[in-house]
Order: sequence, then C-alpha cells, then structure tokens
Amino acid sequence: MTTVAVLGAGKIGLTVLSGLLRSGWEAGSLIATARRPSRAAELEAALGIRVLPTTEAVAAADITVVAVKPQDAGALLEELLGSYPPGQLLVSLCAGLPTSFFEKRLPTDTPVIRAMTNTPALVDEAMTVLSAGTSATSDHLALAESLFAPLGKTMRLDESHQDAVTALSGSGPAYFYYLVEAMTDAAILLGLPRTIASELITQTAVGAAAMLKEAGSHPVQLREAVTSPAGTTINAVRELERHRVRAALADAVEAARDRARDIAAEQS
Repeated sequence: MTTVAVLGAGKIGLTVLSGLLRSGWEAGSLIATARRPSRAAELEAALGIRVLPTTEAVAAADITVVAVKPQDAGALLEELLGSYPPGQLLVSLCAGLPTSFFEKRLPTDTPVIRAMTNTPALVDEAMTVLSAGTSATSDHLALAESLFAPLGKTMRLDESHQDAVTALSGSGPAYFYYLVEAMTDAAILLGLPRTIASELITQTAVGAAAMLKEAGSHPVQLREAVTSPAGTTINAVRELERHRVRAALADAVEAARDRARDIAAEQS
C-alpha cells in the first residue's frame, strides 16, 4: 500500500486528500500535517487520516506532496534538512516554484515533479499538469498521475510551460466565475430574478463546455453556429469586441504568468 504525506492541509492540500478518499484510497494510507493542534483534530475527525509532525509524516510516507504556500516552502525544506528519505518522490503543488528549487534543497537525485491542478478537483473535474524534474523518470510521472487522475484529467508537459499553465488552467476557474458574475448582474439589470439567472447561466456554461469537449470543433465554429446575420448574438459580440474583452483576457493571462515568474524569483 502506497502511503502519501500531504504537507499543508489548506485548500489545495485538503482538495487532494478528499479526492483520494473519494476515489477509494484507504484513510490509513494518507497522512497530513497541520500547524495548529485544533486543525489537526479537525482533519482527523473529518477525514479519518493521521496528522503528524512534518518530519514524522515524511518518514512514514512513500510519496511526499508539498501543498504549502510558495513563500513557506523554503522554511519547510529547512525543517526537513538532513532527514528527507533519499529517493523518495516529492510532488510540488507550489505555484511558481520550479523543480530546481526543491532539488537544490533535498538529497542529491531526489525525484521531484511539479504539479499544477485547479479547484474543480473538488468535483473531480480538475485539470492537472505534471512536469518532471531532472531526476524524475516516467515511472515517477505515472505514480504522480495515480494521485491526480481521480481528481479529473492529467497531462504531462515540459516544465518550461508550467508558468503559462498556472496562468491558464490554474487561475482559469476564476476567470469563468468572473464572467458568470458579470452575466448575472446583467441579467438582474434586465429584470430576471437572481435564482433564475443563475440557473440559466450555469446550465448554459455546462452545455457550452460539453460541446467544446465533445464536438471536436474550433470555438470559432461553435460561436458562429450561434451567430445569425443581423441577430442578437452578433450585436452582443460586437459590444464585447468594442470593449476589448479579448485583449483584456490576453492581458489577464499574461499578468498571471508574470506573477508566477515573480514568485519563483522571490523565493530563489
């Protein structure tokens, strides 16, 4: 039985732990860490897993998952200095931090995999992208995939793409929620009750996403199928273009990418 230690049981750490339990992992094979005793008691009661001090958790595990905030990762590795088991796979969920950040602070040849997932993992619809460090093999990648496959879809990419992935799928759910929020306000302005607007928009989003996933068509083709000459949709699209929504989205994704790079520079 593979034992996994998740260091840091905040939002993302708890998401991973909950997903593994939902997919059939035994509670006895999962370990968490928590800073506060009260938080440890909550996790043990809610999930039925062990909550141990950091060094004990790592020593008892076969795989270590680091799910702390990027700015806390350095101190965490300092705590593990001299005690990290040689050869044990480490999976990092720290946005912006490259595998080299961990490799130079851990025993030589420690296999490190950088992972970027997103919050739809809470409903088993995550997009998780995995990148191998210099000592991680295809077997290590397969092991990491076994952790995240129950949470949704996984993909392997070269680490050079990870900052873009962070900006696109890591932060991406927030962009969609922002759009839904704006559409809801517009619907209320048009006189629809909030509950009705929410149901209309949510189902429309679900349907549109399903068509993107299953139809295999380019989004332009799908949009054009809704856009009749001199109709309502083309007038709406014209307004979106007039307000430079396309350019604003590009700028937003680039800004998120740049912040991921900044995080790495700040912690190096």
